[in-house]
Amino acid sequence: MRVVIAPDSFKGSATSQQVATAIAAGLRAVDDTVETVLVPMADGGEGTVETLNGILGGDLIEITAADPLDRPVTCVYALVADRRLAVIEMAVASGLPLLGDDLNPTEASSFGTGELIRDALDRGAETVILGLGGSATVDAGTGLMAALGARFLDGDGRELRGAGGYLGQVDTIDLIGLDPRLRTLRITIASDVSSPLLGPDGAIHVFGPQKGVTADRLDAFEDGMARFADVVVRTSGADHRGSPGSGAAGGIGFLLRSFLDVEFRDGFSLISEIADLSGRIADADLVITGEGRLDAQSLVGKVPVSIARLARAAGVLAVAFAGRIDGDLATLREAGLSAVVPIVDQPMTLRDAMDGGPELIERAAARLMAALRLGEHLGEKGAIR
Repeated sequence: MRVVIAPDSFKGSATSQQVATAIAAGLRAVDDTVETVLVPMADGGEGTVETLNGILGGDLIEITAADPLDRPVTCVYALVADRRLAVIEMAVASGLPLLGDDLNPTEASSFGTGELIRDALDRGAETVILGLGGSATVDAGTGLMAALGARFLDGDGRELRGAGGYLGQVDTIDLIGLDPRLRTLRITIASDVSSPLLGPDGAIHVFGPQKGVTADRLDAFEDGMARFADVVVRTSGADHRGSPGSGAAGGIGFLLRSFLDVEFRDGFSLISEIADLSGRIADADLVITGEGRLDAQSLVGKVPVSIARLARAAGVLAVAFAGRIDGDLATLREAGLSAVVPIVDQPMTLRDAMDGGPELIERAAARLMAALRLGEHLGEKGAIR
């Protein structure tokens, strides 16, 4: 039996690589003849660097950069393809997990992500894949661009902090000091967000609350973003306020699209294409995927359902593991998941389940393999027709 193992991460518990390794170990504990093909997955968020570095065989680079509130944080990104391609996750320097309960949309800045890009340029990168998942900012990318030499000035010519609370004060964008290497840098944004910059489906109203924008401040932040967008349009001569993806990561999509050579790609599609996931699935007998939580919302942009659809197109059965299963999963079966298997096998707290994620996943994989062998045996005896 040949099994393609292509899970997403179980956020806060195990990386996609750890999940894939645990599943393979569980399968082989029951049947050491099973052939496993590990393809840890991501969608532009957590795990993108690890996944693409594993596929393409590059180098992990560790540097210190600024977190959203200017505190030093150790960050890792990847240089692959003879170090000409950098893979960067915005979350490692500018992500929500770095702030915990200290959410501060007024001051939170994407400056650290710009530092990662600058470091990659210093090391010879010519292309950047930038995963936008999990950002803590609504600064429209002003922090990122400031780290690369841009200056955002108020009406009196004073330089403003690149952060969400200052967007409405920007009167002039000074690009004289912008890193000249950006003229030839190609940036591919990996994201599943197609939101425009402004409006009820935009950066502030959809994503602002999770970054600390309270209901009574939504209109003020939206007004600031709109004022800033007017300045960007006037400066760049291009209007991308309504372009799909411009609202991604608190408006970073808009600013990068306005001034740099940027291509937007669905994160899962990009990574699965690089990994030749469709080709690997076509040669498999079974596909196993998974993530921390599965519910009806998993139909929207979630890795397990995207993989199940690829498996269905190839005529291959797909099974998903999940740390938590909510609601009626009939829609997931309709999408191509033949079974959804919970990893928790006894009463336990959420913390215990997260802390023991890899072990629970390995045990769940062993149970699945035992069930598959039982079905195979019954089939041989003619009990299953």
